[in-house]
Amino acid sequence: MSQGQPPKPHMDKYFDLEPITIGEVLETAAVSVGDTPIESSDADAIQAAERRASCGDEGESGGLGDTAQAAASFNATAAQNVHKTNISDVLRNAASKLPHDKAVTCEDAEAVKGAELRGRLETVVRPGGVADTMSKAAKVNLQD
Repeated sequence: MSQGQPPKPHMDKYFDLEPITIGEVLETAAVSVGDTPIESSDADAIQAAERRASCGDEGESGGLGDTAQAAASFNATAAQNVHKTNISDVLRNAASKLPHDKAVTCEDAEAVKGAELRGRLETVVRPGGVADTMSKAAKVNLQD
């Protein structure tokens, strides 16, 4: 750096972002795996995320979790994928549908992961799904 030039500003000054919220995570999952038909494990993860956003309250009847469970039940009996409800159908604009929202924590991510895994035959969460995205958001929030 030559004399007379001001020092370069620290990059953190330009990336001072707010923590990622549960509503944002749900909307991200709607984009990343949105064309996937919703299954009961996805609905369980959505319901757990909604509960965590509400700080443990059961949430409103007819909320995202209930909608997700109804869609998963419908999909379980639908004959063809073209008639099934996709994840994006439930999670589109999710943040505005949550009665409460909060920043994702590691505890939130673990609770949602546990809920999703209880309903899955596989021993890993859906890549890009709700639990996977919650885990990534929690890690990002820890760095802030």
